[in-house]
Order: sequence, then structure tokens, then C-alpha cells
Amino acid sequence: MARPFIMVAPNGARLGKTDHSALPLTIDEIAQTAMACHHAGADALHLHVRDRNGDHSLDPGLYREALAQLLKDVPDMPVQITTEAVGLFSVEEQFACLSGVQPQWASVSIREMSRDVDVARRLYAFAKEAGTRLQHILYDTADAALLTQWQSNGIVQPDQNEVILVLGRYADGLPSDPGAIHAFHAALPKGTAWMICAFGPSEHACLIEAARRGGDLRVGFENSRTAADDSEWTDNAASVAALVAALAHHDTTRAHPPIKET
Repeated sequence: MARPFIMVAPNGARLGKTDHSALPLTIDEIAQTAMACHHAGADALHLHVRDRNGDHSLDPGLYREALAQLLKDVPDMPVQITTEAVGLFSVEEQFACLSGVQPQWASVSIREMSRDVDVARRLYAFAKEAGTRLQHILYDTADAALLTQWQSNGIVQPDQNEVILVLGRYADGLPSDPGAIHAFHAALPKGTAWMICAFGPSEHACLIEAARRGGDLRVGFENSRTAADDSEWTDNAASVAALVAALAHHDTTRAHPPIKET
């Protein structure tokens, strides 16, 4: 049986060293983490970069520097950059990031894109022309419905059909629930390539359930730094290794082939 495609998200936009001492912030730390996670079984990396103050950044220069370092250190590990605004950047600034970097792969929040539909239309067209794969971040079934609408009216290009479904949130009272996957997945158009990430201690349980249903998986400190028993992972690679081991003990027959770099 084929193992699901595993992406590691080692830092995110909001966390810092006070949240976990092994959370990578600098480009060197991110590269070292990427190598360790790749060795542990991660197939790809979801990349956030930080500025000199450790804050979330969409600076194209920082992204290009990080991508060059990662290509040198882990050449066989595909990298996906994020364009997430996190309440800090406009859609125009997100587009400037994407066009300035022209990465092979990027994630976009359709909810954030909907703040400026005209710029969003330009962004999707640019990505198609530049050959940048896009993965849509969906937080609920309303986001899934918006994606379907934008696909039907041509804002989103026909082959821009990858999504990541987000379970739970950082905020208290919104834990991740494996039982929520069915309705979320059912809201997607047939044939959509989908991935799951899940916040909190139930992260791995959600990922294993997603694997059973044919989904790909994103794991890492961006979403959870603790195991199911609330014990803290030593680092991102420890979480990746534990997930790989858990998958080996569960039936994760694929409904579709793993995501592959194009």
C-alpha cells in the first residue's frame, strides 16, 4: 500500500522560540529542520520566512534566499511557499510576493483572496502562466463552496485544484476532530487533490483518518507541538517520524496517488 504524501510545516507565521525552543526561525534553522524532517520521512516542506525581528514576512528576497539554501541542502525535497496574509498584508502584497518569487509551488487562502477579487483573478492567471502550482487553504465548507464558484466562473484556472483542509484553530475551544473530515471532504468537487492539517494534540489522529480516506498530510509545529498525550515533541522531525510509524500500523490504502512535484 502506498504511503500518503507528507508535507512538514515547521514554523508557521505566529509562533516563536517561547512556544518551543526548537521552532526554526532563521533560514539556517529552517534548512537544518528540513534536512532532519526529510530524513524522518517528510516528502515536502511548507515554507514561512521571518524578518530580522522574527515576524511573519512575504519579502520576495527572503523567500529567494531561503529557497536557494533549501535547494542546496535538500535538493530532493519540494518546497511550497505560503502567501498567507495573517492579517498583515493586502491581496496586492500577496500577489507581489508570488510574482516576485515565482516559486514552483505556493499556498493561497481563498478567503484572503476574496478580499480583492480583481487582484485574485490576476494572481491565478499569473500563476498559470508562470507554472506555479497553487494549493488553496480552506478553513470550512463555505471556503470550499467559494472555490467551486471561482472554478466555474474562471477566476481559478481549471488545473488549480489542489486544496488543504484546515481542522481546528489556534484559539481555545476549536480543537481538531477527525470526525469533521467526512463533511469537509464531501464539499469538494470530485477529483480534487486534497491534504489535511490539524491543530492541537489530535493532529496525528486527524492525519491518520485523512490517510484512510485518501488524503495527503501536513504535519509540524505550525499546527501542533504536542502528541496525543499532551507531551511535547522534541522537534519537528520527531513528530514526522512518529506519524510515519503510526501510518505503518494503519490501513491507509490510497484513493488517489500521492501529490508529486511537477
